[in-house]
Amino acid sequence: MFVNTVGRMELAGKRVLITGAAGGIGRATARLAAAEGARLYLTDLNGPGLAEAVREIRADGGVVDFAEPADLSSLDEVTGLGERIHQRCGHVDVVMNVAGISAWGTVDRLEHRHWRSLVEVNLMGPVHVIETFLPPMINAGRGGHLVNVSSAAGLIGLPWHAAYSASKFGLRGVSEVLRFDLRQHGIGVSLVCPGGVRTPLTETVEVAGIDTASPVWVRLRNGFRRHAVSPERVAAAIVRGVRRRRYLVYTSRDIQLIHLLQRLCPPVYVLLMRLANFAMRRLLRGAAA
Repeated sequence: MFVNTVGRMELAGKRVLITGAAGGIGRATARLAAAEGARLYLTDLNGPGLAEAVREIRADGGVVDFAEPADLSSLDEVTGLGERIHQRCGHVDVVMNVAGISAWGTVDRLEHRHWRSLVEVNLMGPVHVIETFLPPMINAGRGGHLVNVSSAAGLIGLPWHAAYSASKFGLRGVSEVLRFDLRQHGIGVSLVCPGGVRTPLTETVEVAGIDTASPVWVRLRNGFRRHAVSPERVAAAIVRGVRRRRYLVYTSRDIQLIHLLQRLCPPVYVLLMRLANFAMRRLLRGAAA
């Protein structure tokens, strides 16, 4: 039900654009794609981190044809990035929208800047990349693949994730339409929905109204990290999803199960989400800023 009908795709020899390549899931995916024989085109807002990732990949024998920092929330920057990449290679074969940011909070604690920045980076960033890189891919007539990294928060109602979910549900909607629109061009689409992932983002995430240095939050964060999967595991799921042309890509069984319950047994899903919300409020009662 969640598999595209276009043929399988191997990354060897393919030109692969990866955003958010300086760290976390993006960096792990870039390393794995390089090991599969892909020719990489990388970007990230973090210039020094991107340069370090490039050195690491090349030291392992990978091919990085292009790497340049860019702010994906700026259409002008993404357009310029696209012009330079297309001058070099004509078009890319695979686009992976991995870059993203996170912020949590209840609606009475979130500020407008949280909503705006999350939508600008997590939704409009991928949209800028799609409108820049997909038309040349279509015009080349050789097929391809698009990967959009959403989140479990793009599938289910996780506590305190309203602003984050606004961006990730939006990306899910874009992906759901494009999986059908792009099929006629031989371009597959994968929507990746990770649960907890052990990335640097877990150390720096802003939680509105919560003192993230408090012992209560530190214990909660450490528990989250113990449960979370590695970026390398997510990268393996992404590459496998591209190879098999799979639309919906899970990275952990728990999210897959909850999503199944949401669709097939809504009362159980509602109970689970209510319990999760209650637990979140109780756990963070002593961490208010």
